Amino acid sequence: MFSAADLPDTIPVFPLPGALLLPRARLPLHIFEPRYLAMLDDTLKTPHRLIGMIQPREVPGGGERRLHAIGCAGRVTAFSETEDGRYMITLSGISRYRITREQPGFTPYLRADVSWDGFARDLGPGEDDTRFDRTKFMALLKRFFSSRGLATDWDSLKEAEDELLINSLSMLCPFAPEDRQALLEAPSLTTRRETLVTLIEFALRSGTDEETMQ
Repeated sequence: MFSAADLPDTIPVFPLPGALLLPRARLPLHIFEPRYLAMLDDTLKTPHRLIGMIQPREVPGGGERRLHAIGCAGRVTAFSETEDGRYMITLSGISRYRITREQPGFTPYLRADVSWDGFARDLGPGEDDTRFDRTKFMALLKRFFSSRGLATDWDSLKEAEDELLINSLSMLCPFAPEDRQALLEAPSLTTRRETLVTLIEFALRSGTDEETMQ
């Protein structure tokens, strides 16, 4: 387990639209672009093996690239190489961070100075959601999955711990990048669950199902 003292001041940053990583969750990635293959090779040589996932941010009028200020760093905990030199990796979420400065340099990928302040909760034990009404939530989720033609292992979802259930759904449900950013920045598991419910209800209202979860 990482402590605050273990976290580096500078990390490689991987901007990937729609890819959400949360603390204590896992994100599989397929790495094939040369610059990110170089990033992975360099990361595997470090003691922490951290990569900072971050969402690109839309800028009115287009043009200059911008990033959201807050992302989540994950440790490379599994990887395999294909015959043509690509990698399949798994990032295990460690902590959210805030970008303080993009690092100039000669690497083909982005590096950034980051602050871990304000995210101490991410390094602790898993969170509980004491106000979580699982029965109502699962009923809402079934309507949402049905409306989108999605399938899942409902028995596994019923047995999952609160944090695993809420974070996994936050990462996997087909939400817009800005909505995923809101889920990432939620200060607690309860707030993330409330945000998730709001997004699901909005998606249902935008379709044919007008019922909402109270």
